[in-house]
Amino acid sequence: MRRRPLLSAALATLVAVAMVVPAAAASQPPANLAAGCSGTSDTDVAIGDNTTVESPITISECASAPSATSTVPVKIVHTYIGDLAVSLIAPDGSAYTLHNHTGGSADNIDQTYTVNLSSETSNGTWKLRVNDNAANDVGRIDSWSLNLGTGTPANDFSVAVSPTSGSVAAGSSATTTVQTQTTSGQAQTVQLTASGLPAGATASFNPASVTTGSNSTLTISTTSSVAAGTYPVTVRAAGATAKTATYTLTVTTGGGVQIPDIDIAAVKQHLAAFGTIASQNGGNRRSTTAGYRASVTYVKDKLTAAGFTVTEQPCTSGCTSGAGPNVIAEWPGGNANNVYMFGSHLDGVSAGPGINDNGSGSGALLETALVLARTNPTMLNKVRFGWWTDEEQGLNGSRFYVSQLPAAERTKIKTYHNFDMIGSVNGGYFINNITAAQSTHMKAYWDSLGLQPEENTEGRNRSDDASFTNASIPASGYAMGASARKTAAQATKWGGTSGGAFDPCYHQSCDTTANISDTHLNRAVDGIAYTLWKSAVTSTPSADFSVAVSPASGSVAAGSSVNTTVQTQTVTGQPQTVQLSASGLPSGATASFNPASVTTGSNSTLTISTTASVINGTYPVTITATGAVTHTATYTLTVTGGGTGSCNGTNPNDVAIPDAGAAVDSDVVINGCPTAPSNRAAVAVKIVHPYIGDLTVALIAPDGTAYTLHNRTGGSTDNIDTTYTVDVSSETANGTWKLRVQDVAQADVGTLDTWSLNLTP
Repeated sequence: MRRRPLLSAALATLVAVAMVVPAAAASQPPANLAAGCSGTSDTDVAIGDNTTVESPITISECASAPSATSTVPVKIVHTYIGDLAVSLIAPDGSAYTLHNHTGGSADNIDQTYTVNLSSETSNGTWKLRVNDNAANDVGRIDSWSLNLGTGTPANDFSVAVSPTSGSVAAGSSATTTVQTQTTSGQAQTVQLTASGLPAGATASFNPASVTTGSNSTLTISTTSSVAAGTYPVTVRAAGATAKTATYTLTVTTGGGVQIPDIDIAAVKQHLAAFGTIASQNGGNRRSTTAGYRASVTYVKDKLTAAGFTVTEQPCTSGCTSGAGPNVIAEWPGGNANNVYMFGSHLDGVSAGPGINDNGSGSGALLETALVLARTNPTMLNKVRFGWWTDEEQGLNGSRFYVSQLPAAERTKIKTYHNFDMIGSVNGGYFINNITAAQSTHMKAYWDSLGLQPEENTEGRNRSDDASFTNASIPASGYAMGASARKTAAQATKWGGTSGGAFDPCYHQSCDTTANISDTHLNRAVDGIAYTLWKSAVTSTPSADFSVAVSPASGSVAAGSSVNTTVQTQTVTGQPQTVQLSASGLPSGATASFNPASVTTGSNSTLTISTTASVINGTYPVTITATGAVTHTATYTLTVTGGGTGSCNGTNPNDVAIPDAGAAVDSDVVINGCPTAPSNRAAVAVKIVHPYIGDLTVALIAPDGTAYTLHNRTGGSTDNIDTTYTVDVSSETANGTWKLRVQDVAQADVGTLDTWSLNLTP
């Protein structure tokens, strides 16, 4: 701002886990599958010195909760059982100690243990974990069994939505039916909630809670400001357990203005850069110095890289001799006859680096411009930015700019908004011409924060807005105050020190990055964005991103690991946080991300680790990045030196088939099949349903091709228990095959009991 003429921390909680056991260090065989409430593993697992090994049993189709007197028969061959710790690991990771280094030098364990497992869920993968913690003796797990007994039936249920997706015009509503079914035990009451809604949308359930077996109507209502896009909405039903279903909401003809929140940290990076420029150039950024010219270069380079049309305008008259240029930047698009201009002076005084006066206005304006470029909204009106030279010597740069404008161009500028000293440490909230129409948006934003702004009387005719006002161009602007002193009433209203200068370092050497109030600067820059978007933006694209992996494929010897980089980019809108996950891994392989979530524009390292038992083959691993939307990329993993595979598989897990609902899938993963599929592949299907004329059944190949097996034939006949012959000779054998079942009519439900696939019968 030009000088006035000489008449004026956190509490952390440590939760102790009852038992933590190291992860398996030796090879792990495929899980033994067991239908019912018991199972046995006869696969030998070697126990080396100082190692931990596991042997799994997968329990499926157990309709009861585990018993308080579940039994675990264990046979271990070992020459010194005092070295061993043996635990049963439940599907949720809970550990139950069976043997803990007792027995000294005795040989072998051949014992049946009784364990209270009544708090656990029956179905899932149970593990026998054995740890040898001493040298000199080795052994093996010979066999073990698990009998969960005859506990009470577990209360469980399923939830689905029908239809599973819908489209709605912004400002309207969409409905879907939330369907629940009791799948085992007793019916229970579940509470319904929804998450993942876009801003401006609300969800209501009628009723909000149901007894399983009943339905509820979900209504999603949107306002006209909801951004157009597709949103996966998670419907959650919570009872004794919680289950979810996904409803895909598409909003059309929306895209009301989505005003960004400008990152104060990014603004402060610009202030730090101005401070560094000053320190490297004699301690200041006066308009005639190298410090000012370096500031011009900094601003111009940022804007040019972002896609602005940038002009350096030399001040050829009226400026101090040797003054550097104005910087003018224009964003493409919008009505060129309606120009909204935003400006600040880039120069400082010779006494110091000029960070509040006026790095604060310059940095805030620069970051707002960069966010405009990054979000790339649809423009209604033209936006132009100006960084002025020689303001401190008499508003000379902005006066020169206005004087060079033809009369027709002046009339196109509907409002000029000025920002001068917007980070004062004892600041107030001042608006130039606060009651005028051109200040409407600026005042509305600060009013929304309850700030009770006042007219900027101290700054009247002292900053670049005066150059525009004097040319009959409407002007407004934010300021936080300079050398004037805060009154008691202002201190009561805004906080700070009564009687103290708004900026105690005004035009002094102490006007450094330490002379900034983050709170004031943040409220100002967000108000700048609010004013710009309200004045010139018609719609903002919904936030979107892309994901890729590099390299896109890799080979690993079984027992080793391989890395790839997951790359994300912000495509439209603001950067967002996305969660990373991987699917399609072969049995015995695990994936980890570092970090597990990233802000789009950042990368993560994916590590895929394999055990020695992983079956040789090539596996398409799907990398999923989930934020406001979901995107995927594929990494092709090739495993060598491992086990041999099979051309057949079975999925014995029950899948509920909802009445007149969404299709359900059951997967079989084929790994290491060495030959092409047959033209007479066999698909054995068992479905329990009282009216198979309601059903469609299809085999889905790994590439998504569908092969119809059953299409609503059979009328009122009960159940399907059939082996179908299918020509899949054109398909690739290895990958995830799906059996897809849909009930397309009302009144009956059923269960996909089991199915098998043999590609080379």
